[in-house]
Amino acid sequence: MSKHPHQERTFVILKPDTVQRSLIGEVIKRFERTGLKITAMKMAVPKEEQLLKHYNKDDAWFLAKGTRIVEDLKAQGREVDREPIEYGKDIIRTIVKYMTAGPVVMMIIEGNKSIDVITKLVGTTEPSTSDVGTIRGDYTVDSYAHSSYENRSVRNLIHCSDVPAEAEREIAIWFDESEIMEYTTAQERIMYDVNLDGSAE
Repeated sequence: MSKHPHQERTFVILKPDTVQRSLIGEVIKRFERTGLKITAMKMAVPKEEQLLKHYNKDDAWFLAKGTRIVEDLKAQGREVDREPIEYGKDIIRTIVKYMTAGPVVMMIIEGNKSIDVITKLVGTTEPSTSDVGTIRGDYTVDSYAHSSYENRSVRNLIHCSDVPAEAEREIAIWFDESEIMEYTTAQERIMYDVNLDGSAE
């Protein structure tokens, strides 16, 4: 972990839609200009077993999500032919199918309140309700209802960790500690009075 108590790590995946739409640089620019730093980054096609560990959902989650899908289907006048929990499980199935279809970019980002900062920049999970100025709000208009109608995962560009414990769990799935860089940026020296070796001035 970081030497500095004000810093925390968060985990980010730039999903296949970010890569396919050539938005990698734009997204990274938004992250970096806040003063956060990237301590690890790689591009890969995720493996199914990694994704299942990563999403790590339980039956309560499947039921809650599936219930919402059933409500959407009924509102659209479409047939409901399975239990809500199965629709919920389909979310992970379709995410895995999409996330293994092409390369993604995975990153560890470190800095003061990095999880809160990245979450604010990325916007709410559903792009159509994300605020203007957020990455999802500015670059995509997909919605849960639209993705349910087409039986696919929502195209929301980015995954980011919700809380520190979740970030550390996710980091361990995708990165070895040996792949994570420890260094001090010029921004850190200005903002936090630290030297190149990470010690306080």
